[in-house]
This record gives sequence, structure tokens and C-alpha cells, in this order.
Amino acid sequence: MSAATTRSRTPDRLCAEAVDLARAAAEEAAAPGVVGEHAAVLSEGDRVVTHFFECKEFGYRGWRWAVTVARASRAKIVTLDEVVLLPGPEALLAPEWVPWSERLRPGDMGPGDLLPTDAEDLRLEPGYSGEDEPAPNAAVSGEMAELVEAEDADVTAGPPSSLPTAPSRGSISAVAEELGMRRARVLSRYGLHVAADRWEEGFGAKTPMAQAAPAACVSCGFLVPVGGLLGQAFGVCANEFSPADGRVVSLTYGCGGHSEAAVMPKPPQPPPPVIDETRVDPFPLRPAEDSGSVPVTGDDETAELGHS
Repeated sequence: MSAATTRSRTPDRLCAEAVDLARAAAEEAAAPGVVGEHAAVLSEGDRVVTHFFECKEFGYRGWRWAVTVARASRAKIVTLDEVVLLPGPEALLAPEWVPWSERLRPGDMGPGDLLPTDAEDLRLEPGYSGEDEPAPNAAVSGEMAELVEAEDADVTAGPPSSLPTAPSRGSISAVAEELGMRRARVLSRYGLHVAADRWEEGFGAKTPMAQAAPAACVSCGFLVPVGGLLGQAFGVCANEFSPADGRVVSLTYGCGGHSEAAVMPKPPQPPPPVIDETRVDPFPLRPAEDSGSVPVTGDDETAELGHS
């Protein structure tokens, strides 16, 4: 260990004795009565010492007033360097700061809040994959479609030889299962109406969240369509930050987590009212003679009727 290191860890005698100077500086910077007892002395370097005082201010438990003093080489006068409030070993500290994108949790969104989605959000993708590409369950593969177009040939009806059976999507059993024909009982019209009313009441257009939403779920990329008759008015929300995540929502419902909330144009604002302060509009105290339905008569004609 070098001599310079030894000197830096040993507090300077004159700086260590300047407790009154340090206390006066701390009391000047703090509110009255919040500077407590002298707690410790720490050597910061050659002729640089920090004095610590307890902090009695409410809400700062374990914090300490740190006053740094110093003196020049071969000088006997100690001067003030810095006064600051620092947390001690057992200080009550605020939690570590977390960015809002990582701090947001499902259920934090309220009525009127907007949650813009990034352009490269992995949860969203374009709504089309190409017009010339066959469907994933098509009987003709992509390679076969290119071969047919190159040879100008016709494809006969029926499954290709590479497929043992027809695609399950278009089979009669798949259609029957989708229509509910394999179940013993299905929902009646009354059951559908009851379910629709219940879902509309929980996640419909009249809820406070939908009233403050920038747009409806029908145009949101997080909406998963459902089949059957209810698919004409309802879908399933797939936005984890939405209060309706995993719930059946009405197509007229909406929230601030709409997929296009960041690119939606603002609604047009009406122009401010025009007030003409240079013109005076006359307001007569008595109606005009020709404004009523009773003809105007002279005093001679009304004199015979008398006065009440």
C-alpha cells in the first residue's frame, strides 16, 4: 500500500475537527430542526473530509446529511465544499425505475387511455399473404400451381395423388362438426340471445371503456373472429394489455389498446365561434305594427268599445 493511499484513508485533522462548520452548512441547506446528531466522518482524499449528520425529516428514514469540507495545502482554514442529502445503509429508497413499456401490466388500462403499438410489433402481421398464393389447405400445392401455369394445363377435380384423402377443412365431417351436427344438443335461439346480451353488457358499446376508445374492435388487429351466428357481432380479444384479453367482445367495443391507435387521425375539431363585436343588432322594445295577425285600428274605431 502506497503512502498516498494511506494518507487518503486517514481523515485530515483540521477537516475532521470542523464539525461546527459542517453542521452550520447542513442547517442552512435543510429545514429547521431536521439535522440530527453527528454520525460519522469519511476521508474522501488528501485534506478532503465528509461529515455525516442524521436526518430527522419525515419520509427520509435512514438518510444522512453529507457535508464535505476541504483545505488547501499548507493552509489552516477549512472551507465548505458541498452539502447533499444521501441515503444511508438502511435508508428507505424508492424502487428501481422501470421503463413504462416494461412497467405496464394487463389490467392497467383505463377508460380514455391509449396504448400505441409499434410498427414492428411481433403480435401483429399484415392481413394478407399474397393473392396468387394458394390457401394452406388447398388441394393444389404451390409447386403444382406453378407447373400448371407453365404448362398451360387444366387440373381435374379430385384430390391429387400425393394426398391420401381430401383436405379436412372442406370435408363433410368437418362441415358437420362446425355446424354442431355431431353434438346431442346445441344452443337454442333463446340461449344465443341470452349470451349475446350478457357479452354486450360486459364488453359492449355502452361501457365507459368503449365510449372513450379511439375506434371499435371491428377494425382492430387483435380481434380474433369467431364462427357461427355470434361471429357476426362478436369476437375474441387477443391483446394482453387490454382489459378484455381472452374475453368475447362486441365488434362495437373498443379500448385504448387498438392496434391502429398510433396512426389514427384525430377527429376534426369544429371551428371556433365567430363573434362580430363591430356591429350592433337592434332589439326593439315593442313589436312592429305589421308583426301580428290583428289589423291595426285607429282610436276612433276602438273608442266605441270602451276601455276596461
